[in-house]
Amino acid sequence: MKLFNIKRTAAALALVIGVSACEDGFEELNMNPNSPEQVPASLLLPTVLRNGINENAGKAWGTGNVVMQYSAKIQFTNEDRYNWGPESNPYNSYYNIMRDLENIKRIATESGNNNYRGVAMVYQSWLYSILTDSYGDVPFSEATMAKEGTNLPTFDSQESIYQSIIANLSEANNLLDVNGQGIEGDILFSGDILRWKKFANSLLLRTHLRLSDRIDPSSAMQAIVSNPTTFPILESNDDNVALQYLADLPNQQPLYTTRSGSFDEYRLSEKMENTLKSLNDTRLFVYAQPTTDSGAGLVGDWDDYEGVPNGLADEEALQYSPSGDPAKGGSNFISRLGLMFSCSACNPLASPIARQGLIMTYSELQFILAEARERGFISTGDAATYYNNGIQASYDYYDERLDVAGYTAIKDAVNADAAYFAQPEVAYTGTSAEKLEKIATQKWIANFFNGLEGWFDWRRTGMPEINPGPGAVQPTVPVRFIYPSSVQALNKDNYNAVIQRQGPDNNVTKVWWDVQ
Repeated sequence: MKLFNIKRTAAALALVIGVSACEDGFEELNMNPNSPEQVPASLLLPTVLRNGINENAGKAWGTGNVVMQYSAKIQFTNEDRYNWGPESNPYNSYYNIMRDLENIKRIATESGNNNYRGVAMVYQSWLYSILTDSYGDVPFSEATMAKEGTNLPTFDSQESIYQSIIANLSEANNLLDVNGQGIEGDILFSGDILRWKKFANSLLLRTHLRLSDRIDPSSAMQAIVSNPTTFPILESNDDNVALQYLADLPNQQPLYTTRSGSFDEYRLSEKMENTLKSLNDTRLFVYAQPTTDSGAGLVGDWDDYEGVPNGLADEEALQYSPSGDPAKGGSNFISRLGLMFSCSACNPLASPIARQGLIMTYSELQFILAEARERGFISTGDAATYYNNGIQASYDYYDERLDVAGYTAIKDAVNADAAYFAQPEVAYTGTSAEKLEKIATQKWIANFFNGLEGWFDWRRTGMPEINPGPGAVQPTVPVRFIYPSSVQALNKDNYNAVIQRQGPDNNVTKVWWDVQ
C-alpha cells in the first residue's frame, strides 16, 4: 500500500513538473513561424500595392476604357450599353486593403518609422479618392473600426472625405523624410521617399482640381507649385506613378495571361479611331492593332485600323462592318487593342512587361497645370508650355514602353513632330473655352488605360463629347457605381440613410463634386 502511494505521488510530481515545464515554454512551442501573429510592414506593403494597382488596372480594362469610349465591346455588351447593376469592386477589394494599411500605420507608429506611415497615408488617400469618385458617399471615419466593434460603418459625405484626403496628403508630405529611416517592400518606388512626396503633392493637385467647381483651389494649388522644395511634384516621366510588371508569374501585366476570347471581346472604339485619325495622331498604332483582314502585321497604314461604335447590341456588335458591306463584317475587320496590352494566347509577340499599372503620370500632371493656369488658379508657368509638355510626355512614355517590349517597328511609327503641334485642332490657340477643350481632349487621349481616371475627369469637364450608343438602356452616360449588393443587404440602415442624403442608388445620381 505504501509502495503504491509512493509511486502515485512520484507520478503526480512528475506530471506537475512536466506541466510546469510545458507551461514555461508553452507560448514559444506553440507559435507557428509560418503564421506570425504580427506581420512586419515590409511584408504587408508589397501586397497592398500590387492588389490595389491591379484592381485599378482591371477597372481600366473592364469599365474605364469602355465608358470613356477608348474601347468598345463586340460581345457581352452590357457594360457598353450601361446595363450596370450593383458593383462589388473596387468597393470590396479596396476596403480589404484598408485593413492592412491601418496595420502598416500602427506598426510604423510603434516603431517610430514615419516613412512607412507617410507611404501608407498617401496610398490610402489614393484608394479613398477612387472609392468616393466611384460611389459618392462611402464609409471613411468608421471604415476600419471592426476591432473596436463597429462592423456596420456609417457613410461619410464626399465633401468630408475629401477634406480628410487633403489633410492626410498634407500630413504625409510632412512625415515623409528623404533622410529618415528606409523602408522595404516598396515595389512601386523601390524605397525612394522623394518619389512618394512627389506622388502626394501631385495627387493633391489632382484633388484640388477635381473639387474646383465646388471649392476655389487657387491658394492651395499656388502654394504647391510655387514651393517645389517643400512640395515636390512629378518632374518627368521618370517620376510616373506606375507599377512595373515583371516577366515571371504572378507579376506579369494582368492581361498577359487572359484567354484570347476574353481579350477579343474588347476592340478599338470608333470614337477613339476617329479622334486619332482626325488629328494624325500616331498613338493609334500603340492603342490598337491593324485588323486581321488587313494582313499588316505589327504596324500598318491608317486605313488598316478600324473601330466599332460603342453601345451596340450583342448581335449587331459582333457582325459590325466598318465598310458597311455585310460580307466584310465581324471581328476580322475590327482592330484589337494594342499589342503592348495583349495576351500571350492572342499573339506570341505579346509582352508581359511593356504595359505598366498606371496611377498618375507626368503627362496628366502637365494637363492639370495647363488647365489650372488657363483658368487662373495658378500664376506660375505658361499654360501652352504645360499643355505641349503633356502631349510630348505621353508620346515619350509610349516610345519608352515600346522600346522595352522590342516593338521597334511600332516605335518608329509613333512620333509627335512639329507638324502635329501646329495643326489647328492641336495648337494652343483660340478662345479660353477652345483651349480648355483642347486640354481636355489631349488629357483624355493620354489617360488611356489609366484606371477610371478618364471617367472621373470627364464627369467634371464634360469633355470630350461622349454619347451613348444606340443600344444603351438609358439616355445618359453613367456618373457613378451602384453600391454592392452586400452593402445593401448587410448594412441596410446606413445604406438607407446614405441614399436619403445622396439620392437614389443608381448610376445617374451625381456625386457631390459633380455639378456639370
